[in-house]
Amino acid sequence: MIIMKRIMYNKYQRLQMELEQTGTGRMKCFGSSMTPILPSGGVMTTYRKQDDYEVGDIVFCRVHGRFIDAHLITKKAECGFLISNNHGHDNGWTKQVFGKVVQVEWNGGGRTF
Repeated sequence: MIIMKRIMYNKYQRLQMELEQTGTGRMKCFGSSMTPILPSGGVMTTYRKQDDYEVGDIVFCRVHGRFIDAHLITKKAECGFLISNNHGHDNGWTKQVFGKVVQVEWNGGGRTF
């Protein structure tokens, strides 16, 4: 008899694994912290893993142990990247950036970055 262990992943862990394994991934994002760049509500977001990230990129990352699904890189330094929303709130510094937003889709529209 074969016993298979079923592992449950949340949407952030699943996206992180997709980016590590295939270089791309998609996830539905919610919230208004990135308006007007990203609309509030259910937005299907496509990410791509990059070799490097720049100020102005919207990224999926982890700051202080917490996943951040779509926020801006506002500064870049040897210590990593400063992650902020689009309304001036800094989430903190990180070196854990998993992917860059390359496309968003919402009801009635979309945008490519």
